[in-house]
Amino acid sequence: MLDNGQHILLGAYNETLRLQRQVGIDPESALLRLPVQMRYPEGSGGLDFVAPRWPAPWHLFGALLRAKGLKRDDKLALARFTSAARWMGWVLYKDCSVDELLERFGQTPRLARLLWYPLCIAALNTPPSRASAKVFLAVLRDSLGAKRRAASDMLLPCMDMGALFPQAAARYLEQHGGAVLTGTKLTAITKAGDGWRATLNGQESAFDAVVLATPASQSAALLAPHAPELAEQLGALAYEPIATCYLQYDPSVRLDLPFYALLDDPAASRWGQFAFDRGQLDAGQAGLLAVVVSAAGDAAALEQDALAALIAAQLAQDLRRPELASPQWSRVITEKRATFSCTPNLVRPGNETPLPGLVLAGDYTASDYPATLETAVRSGVAAATVIGACDTLPREKRSLSHTDGEDGPTSVR
Repeated sequence: MLDNGQHILLGAYNETLRLQRQVGIDPESALLRLPVQMRYPEGSGGLDFVAPRWPAPWHLFGALLRAKGLKRDDKLALARFTSAARWMGWVLYKDCSVDELLERFGQTPRLARLLWYPLCIAALNTPPSRASAKVFLAVLRDSLGAKRRAASDMLLPCMDMGALFPQAAARYLEQHGGAVLTGTKLTAITKAGDGWRATLNGQESAFDAVVLATPASQSAALLAPHAPELAEQLGALAYEPIATCYLQYDPSVRLDLPFYALLDDPAASRWGQFAFDRGQLDAGQAGLLAVVVSAAGDAAALEQDALAALIAAQLAQDLRRPELASPQWSRVITEKRATFSCTPNLVRPGNETPLPGLVLAGDYTASDYPATLETAVRSGVAAATVIGACDTLPREKRSLSHTDGEDGPTSVR
């Protein structure tokens, strides 16, 4: 059983962690907590940057002092950037690309290549040349720039993504009187008096409110007859793919660290950006490595077997372990519309719509964050707040939330 992709959460994901606890998931056992780090395999030409467990902001100062693979100019540039960004409150009033931001703050090419570019691509899933500097700074503000050191921690899921929240959330809803219908296709919504009628598996049902948590393109199709301008805005969003390459080896195979950063170089057929040892996260996946390629437009054009072979060869070279070039089996899973392109000055829709009783929820809605799990959770909480504040809704009436689940479209009433 493989997830569609490998995720890293941050300690700053307060709403995600809160809701996990609410539905009965203990984040301390469900997630492996690591200090913020960027660690490349020794001898691969990268760096070794890992923060000690000191109070903020001294943990970053300690990481800078101990960092290997950075020269004096690189360290001074990093210190200047974080100091200036903190003085600015991590706020950029006039947006630009991440590339332009790094140039403006005098970041060295090596520091940009080994630290800022990987962080940007991992967080925004958009190449630095066209990624929003404003959103990038917001991510850094709540992680590297947070007042609590724990906010900068990296959290790696120790269970599959379904068990990490959705399945527990469904049980929680059922225990509290909700009905969770899986495999239920929503084909149309129609305004009906003060409420809505939804066509579910060909049958109409009445609802007082609707939360559309489908991808923006699907929400656009449902909204087109009712709010054409909003539908056009949603339909105009561009997307970036993410590819995850799973490589299975003998169960005895284990990496020295739970995950590594990798030096990618598409021109040299080096596609991998981060490699995870799934066996250190889930004992049932011993010998399974997951390698992530974000902003994977060019990689997605390759045949799956060819991409897997290139990534396996990259691992064997960087980790100096020839046996990694020959996995027992491989599988590449590419989400072609994994996230929206997080470009400068992008206007994102809010949760509220021009239609009373119909709201949006999703990682693409208005936020200072990119398309992350935390963004999606915050958007869902905001959508629920909008519905709960609607004076026209009787307190005990029902609403429809429609989202895409791992087993197909899912509606929650």
